Amino acid sequence: MDETKKLAIVVSEGTFDKGMMAMFIGNTAAAMGMEVHIFFTFFGLNLLKKGAKPKLPGMYRLFTGMFAKKMARGGVENFAEQLNTARDLGVNLYACSTTMALMNMPLEVMCEGVKVLGASGFLNIAADTDMQYFIG
Repeated sequence: MDETKKLAIVVSEGTFDKGMMAMFIGNTAAAMGMEVHIFFTFFGLNLLKKGAKPKLPGMYRLFTGMFAKKMARGGVENFAEQLNTARDLGVNLYACSTTMALMNMPLEVMCEGVKVLGASGFLNIAADTDMQYFIG
């Protein structure tokens, strides 16, 4: 019997806080030996674009750079580095196929290592996990 814990995360918003939250939880779980699956849908899909630099939401958007610098001083990797760490740790990153079609977003604009998956495919994965989170 497989004792590996499994985690599924759905990310539906593309803001800095939502992206970093998904990376923190996903990378921590992967570093703990868990199998991690993160499904990016709707505006969360923008986080998977090559060179993505997400901003804080609303009027906090203006403070994104200041907040990122504060995090860097505290030793926290930026979003791009977090995404690289996720790939290095074996985190499964999925782009929602339906959202890709709706937003006319081809796989070529996505960062390396992204897999395309429909909602039903992700639900099949999530149904077999120990924990599920929705960030959105």
